[in-house]
Amino acid sequence: MRLLTIVGADGAHRLGIQAGKGVVDVAASLAGGRTTQAPVPATLTELLAGGRPAQQALAAHVQDALAEAPRATWFHPETSLHLGPCLPNPGKIICIGLNYRQHAAESGLAVPTSPVVFAKFGNAVAGPGEAIPLPAGAEQYDYEVELALVMGRRARNVSEAEALSYVFGYLTANDLSARDLQNRTSQWTLGKTLDKFMPLGPYLVTADEVGDPQNLQLRTWVNGELRQDSNTSDMIFPVAHLISYISRYFTLEPGDIISTGTPQGVISGMAEKKWLRAGDEVTVEVEKLGRLTNVMAAGE
Repeated sequence: MRLLTIVGADGAHRLGIQAGKGVVDVAASLAGGRTTQAPVPATLTELLAGGRPAQQALAAHVQDALAEAPRATWFHPETSLHLGPCLPNPGKIICIGLNYRQHAAESGLAVPTSPVVFAKFGNAVAGPGEAIPLPAGAEQYDYEVELALVMGRRARNVSEAEALSYVFGYLTANDLSARDLQNRTSQWTLGKTLDKFMPLGPYLVTADEVGDPQNLQLRTWVNGELRQDSNTSDMIFPVAHLISYISRYFTLEPGDIISTGTPQGVISGMAEKKWLRAGDEVTVEVEKLGRLTNVMAAGE
C-alpha cells in the first residue's frame, strides 16, 4: 500500500491510500457503515498499532470499496488534495550520519567503524509543498536526500537477519541541515532539527511493495539541476544492520523513524559552496517512494 496524509479544511490529518488514479479517504469510505470481516483502522496510528492484521483488514476494505459506487465522497484525484507529512506524528526520529562511502570521501572524513547516530525532533517534520523557513541566525543551508524507514513492531536486541521484518514501510526524507550550526560543536543537533527541517513523503510505502532497501536510486534536484544521484547499495551500514545496532541500545517502537543517511553531492562537499537561499526549490526522490518538493523561504 501507498499511504499518504490528507489535510482537511479544518487542518485535521486523515489517512489516505493511493489507489490507481486517485486516493481513498479511509475515514470517509468507512462512514457508510459497510460490514467488514475485521476492524478497519481509520488512522495511521491505529494501523501501526494493529500490526499485520490491521494492514490486511485495510487492504481488503480498500479493495472492496473501490469495487463499489458512487465514490464521490471518498475517492479523489491526488492533485486535488492538500497533502501533509506521510507520518505526521512520528515517535523517535533517529538519523544516521556519514553512511555512504562516497559521501564520507567528499566530506574528507574517514569511513565510520560504527554508525553515527543523532536525532531530530517532532518540530522538524514537514510535508510535501510546505515552505521551509531558513532562520537568519544561520547561513550554510544544505539538502540531504535519504531513505527513511518506519518501524512496525517493537524491537529490542533484534538480529540483523530478522531486522527487516520489523519494518512497516519506507519513505523519502530530506534531512535539511544548517552546516554552520551543525559544526559549531561536536554535537550536530542544533543544525539538524530546526523547524520543518525534516520533510517527509509524499508516500509511506509498505515494505512488501519496496523489496530490497539496498537497491534503490536516490536523487536530488535544486531549481531543476540534478545534484545527488546515487544508490542505497553505497551504504556503509545497510538498513538491517542499523536496526539491529540501534535496538541493542534502546527500544524501537512502532512509528519510530530511522533515516539512513545521504549520498554524495551535498553542498558541503563541493569546492564552490552555494548554500540554499530563500526561493530555492529542492526536490528529493527515492526510487519507488515518490518525489518530495519544498521551497525554501525567509525565516525569522
